[in-house]
Amino acid sequence: MGKRYDLIVFDWDGTVMDSTAVIAGSIQAACRDLCLPEPSDETARHVIGLGLDQALRYAVPDVTDAQRPELVERYRHHFFAQENAMPLFAGARETIAELHDAGYALAVATGKSRAGLERVMESSAMKHFFHGIRTADMTHSKPNPAMLLELMDELGCTAERTLMIGDTTHDLQMAQNAKVDALAVGHGAHPEEQLLELGPLALFDDFAGLREWFRANA
Repeated sequence: MGKRYDLIVFDWDGTVMDSTAVIAGSIQAACRDLCLPEPSDETARHVIGLGLDQALRYAVPDVTDAQRPELVERYRHHFFAQENAMPLFAGARETIAELHDAGYALAVATGKSRAGLERVMESSAMKHFFHGIRTADMTHSKPNPAMLLELMDELGCTAERTLMIGDTTHDLQMAQNAKVDALAVGHGAHPEEQLLELGPLALFDDFAGLREWFRANA
């Protein structure tokens, strides 16, 4: 059976890397440092996948323009202190390697900065699997479709032959806006019921299920 897709695009945080708790906790710790109202776990997790400035504006609406640079600095302080301890999800490396070896074009679309993504891709020895990246400081943030549209243009793929994989509603809404198919993973930032409301082709709890789906369907 021929391949159903040419391009597979992964979100990073909460999809490939188990970083949700670190990101949410770093937002909350930064707020405590500045004596700002601390967002709930649900709110802090909801903004994962957005660009940092957009995420902090949503999660910490009381922050003033004067406070925002220091809030960003404190967030980065707490996040960088734990960055090297964040693991890939079980099976992520093997699944992505299998897709790479099967000839798919692979890419990452993430709310991280380009420098941040490059750093974690290098430290996790995953960079060589991917043919393209888009980050929040390279183009428009999710759910704007720009990341996917630009990757498709760069790698010469059509929307009908592109698949997005993510753990948040931001990922699935971006896929809808770009008119590409999407798969959801439930081990990340957003609750499964919210993901299912956006109609992904399927939802998986782990990479083992995702890998089997690819073997049978993609």
